[in-house]
This record gives sequence, structure tokens and C-alpha cells, in this order.
Amino acid sequence: MASQVPGGVSDVAAVTTEIQAIVQCLKCSVVEKLKRPLHVYQAISYRSQVVAGTNYFIKVVVGDANEYIHMRVFEPLPSSDEKLSLSDIQTNKKLFDELEAF
Repeated sequence: MASQVPGGVSDVAAVTTEIQAIVQCLKCSVVEKLKRPLHVYQAISYRSQVVAGTNYFIKVVVGDANEYIHMRVFEPLPSSDEKLSLSDIQTNKKLFDELEAF
């Protein structure tokens, strides 16, 4: 991951195994928020923002018919007692919708 200015949002990057693991870790929370099962669930790209921890903005394919969501995930600093959390989801996204901080 490229270094960035604290508070600034990185450029869009290809998904790493670490990002896919984060997405998989939060699948139950996503299913709960969307109120439906997800047979397709694969991260496509992401951006990050360094704060007191890291915000990740992740594009995830969730359906066969070009259906995507954008997830905002917060990963706290390792020294904190907080856990990885799903902060928000934007639905009805398409492959070419820009992945922005939200």
C-alpha cells in the first residue's frame, strides 16, 4: 500500500489478500444490513484513509447482474481495544461507479 497523508484518501487500488480477508470477516454484518443472503461476494477495488486507525472504502460485487456495494470499514489501531467494524454501506452501485470516501 502506498504511503499517504494522514486524513487523505489513497488512490483506488487492486484488492490484496488482506483486503479480501477484511471483507470476508465482515460478511455476516453485510448480510444483516442488506437483509438477504449473498451468493456472490468478492472485493474488486479499494481506497484507504489513515485516521486514528484506517478507513477502507471497498467496492464489492454482490450479485450476478452487475450489482455492487461500496463498504466503509474501520480498522482501529492495533494498540486499541476496538475491533474491525462495518461503518456503512452504499447499495445500487455499478462496476464503473467511482469509489469515493463516504
